Amino acid sequence: MKKKAPTYFTGVEIETILEDSISVRAIELMGPNLAFAANNGKYGMYDPAKKVWKTSTQKFDSIIPEFRAVASTNSDFFMISVGNPALLYKTGDSGSMELVYKEENEKVFYDAMSFWNDSEGIAMGDPTDNCLSIIVTRDAGKTWIKIACDKLPTSAQGEAAFAASNSNIAIQGNKTWILSGGMKSRIFYSPDKAKTWEVYETPIIQGAATTGGYSLDFYDENIGFIIGGDYTKPTDNQSNKALTKDGGRTWELVAVGEEPGYKSSVRYVPGKNAKELVAVGFTGISYSKDGGNKWKLISEEGFFTIRFLNDSIAYAAGKNRIAKLKFVK
Repeated sequence: MKKKAPTYFTGVEIETILEDSISVRAIELMGPNLAFAANNGKYGMYDPAKKVWKTSTQKFDSIIPEFRAVASTNSDFFMISVGNPALLYKTGDSGSMELVYKEENEKVFYDAMSFWNDSEGIAMGDPTDNCLSIIVTRDAGKTWIKIACDKLPTSAQGEAAFAASNSNIAIQGNKTWILSGGMKSRIFYSPDKAKTWEVYETPIIQGAATTGGYSLDFYDENIGFIIGGDYTKPTDNQSNKALTKDGGRTWELVAVGEEPGYKSSVRYVPGKNAKELVAVGFTGISYSKDGGNKWKLISEEGFFTIRFLNDSIAYAAGKNRIAKLKFVK
């Protein structure tokens, strides 16, 4: 029987499903539904079967939070704000959002959040001391505890992270990878759900406040990809894409001096054996069919973040909109 030849993406159809005067850097699939949280305190949920949005606004006293990180379990939705104070909200029993964690510090800035399972989750942010800010829940998000710096690798001067797309954290099983950026761009790795940590170097461009890895994704426990660059120089493409095949211990630069330049979010296409990737940024949508070695620009429409529903449909969000992407073969 003749083996079926693989079919690859040749383009993408973009359907805007929400338009608003907001900046959306965090979206999350919750079963068939899509949740988001953004600036101006705005958050909401989309039911694709009914094509209906339910949106609301979250305030804290006189503060209107800006949300750039979201996560979910089977029963709850979570969102955490950037800036001081950090405000982490969980779906409440009363039907409104419930504040479950608050942190006050002039340096506080949380960048990403994710869950290992329905009970245990993690959020990461910029250092307020001499280590990355990492908070963990072990009780389904009811309480969150910040890990002390003596339990974490020390951060370098000017090492932080970018709240560009809620993709500084990657999880496979109990294993966790966190991507830093700025003056130093490294991988913080935990094999045991944030109980112990190691740190690995990357060859990604670094050394300035705007440089480094902006987005991380792992296909499995071994194969992962970083994309980033310098958003102030979006066409620079020298050292902004890297691949690991050994669980993040070592990284190899790919597509050096080739497109794409700066991107803020990268995702493996599900079920494609780590061969196909899509990266988005304000400069457009790029696609690779060979594990990240060669890329093709398939749309000039800009987005900040992307999440796949299946192997041909994704949701993407950016300035003033959220869209459904249908990839054409």
